[in-house]
Amino acid sequence: MAKKLLIIDTDCGIDDAQAIMMALAAPDVQVLGVTCCFGNASLEDVCQNVLRVLAVCKREEIPVFQGLAGPLVGATDMPMDHFGSDGLGDVLEDRDPDWRQKIQKEHAVSAMTRLASEHPHQVSLVALGPLTNLALAVRLDPGFPDRLKDLFIMGGNMEGKGNVTLCGEFNFVCDPESAHIVLEDFHCPTHISTWEYCCRNKLTWEFFEEMLNQDSPAARFMKLLTSRCSAYSQTALKTKRDVHFGPGFVSYDAYAMAACLDDTVVTKSIECGVHVELQGSVCRGMMALDPTDQLKKPHRVSIMTECDLEKFRMLLSRSLRQP
Repeated sequence: MAKKLLIIDTDCGIDDAQAIMMALAAPDVQVLGVTCCFGNASLEDVCQNVLRVLAVCKREEIPVFQGLAGPLVGATDMPMDHFGSDGLGDVLEDRDPDWRQKIQKEHAVSAMTRLASEHPHQVSLVALGPLTNLALAVRLDPGFPDRLKDLFIMGGNMEGKGNVTLCGEFNFVCDPESAHIVLEDFHCPTHISTWEYCCRNKLTWEFFEEMLNQDSPAARFMKLLTSRCSAYSQTALKTKRDVHFGPGFVSYDAYAMAACLDDTVVTKSIECGVHVELQGSVCRGMMALDPTDQLKKPHRVSIMTECDLEKFRMLLSRSLRQP
């Protein structure tokens, strides 16, 4: 059976690292390349983070491409310290001084469009950060989305609950214009793992500890990354968002990756048109769902709502058994 072909677009924080390792552990998947964008950390840190994840998993043959360092319009003022200042928990001291030589010379946007052209209708694109690279790709090559097999996005929200603004989710708020462009212009099958979907399908801290205590380099690496990060601290997470979703472990980007790797992980979804709001001080970056078709959108996307948690746990555990 032919392998599933993936491009992973990432702002590599700790949860991105988990998602990337999930893809690398899948026996029927070939990662054609990893494209980097700003988000959880600066673009330079993101590139280095991806290289470090690939090295830990002994998959350094996978090409890494540098993309956009900021949003399409203006500058982002979103905090970039949820996973530490470097995106990986500020625990890695042995940075590679030669990392730039390991990044491909080709720009991430060019690589995306080229790989889709070389493998028409075969490539799944998994977008784990702000959608800036994707938006520029469709502006430069309007036929790019039609050459993809499908698109999986971690981002946006479906109930108006925000995690960085009152109504907005981090990835979309970092670059609302790009999120708007992608959800208007990408007409390939599109699947969205929203912030609320991830939080409503969270896992127990007991599973988190069990997963990290596996005897493998990948598990030891992830245990190190989460060791000093408040996002993975049960004590630090006693915050207002528990009012909505309750306590538990959430590896946000892994939900979108899991859906791409195994479509039976998603047990329920909503198909409808969506709109990303670009105006206002409160709702800018919010994704609005249109289940009653008031906007008459020509393209409907699949919004994930319920997850097979047992299958999701298995994919997460397998990701840390390698190599």
